[in-house]
Amino acid sequence: MNISFTTIIGAGLLFLFIFLSGYWLSKMGKPYSSFPFNIHKLIGLAAGVFLIMTVVRRNQAAPIDSPAVTILAVTVLIFILTVTACGILREVDNGRLSSLSQPIHTAISLIHKLFPYPAVFFTIATLDLLMVH
Repeated sequence: MNISFTTIIGAGLLFLFIFLSGYWLSKMGKPYSSFPFNIHKLIGLAAGVFLIMTVVRRNQAAPIDSPAVTILAVTVLIFILTVTACGILREVDNGRLSSLSQPIHTAISLIHKLFPYPAVFFTIATLDLLMVH
């Protein structure tokens, strides 16, 4: 299976929607309304499922080589850290983690704000390595 141009466009659009919905949320202020927050989460989930399906299909067609597996592992780690940071921040906003220290809160906020950019970069690198040239 070739990673097609359509797959690249699909991943790009999903990331665009994640970023746009994230910016939309940030402009709404806290506490976040459930509807836009859930839209943001569902788009992120859709992106994750889309990329997992892409990798699984590609691996079924031809085994993935070591460099691609390494980049894929970094990509997955970045996604997990970003989503985990979001979950922690949501719990802080809801008052369930009020004992979280300010430096840790700041670090988690930075992870959630900055890690989407390397997530895009590493996703592009992963898809490029998965392409059959």
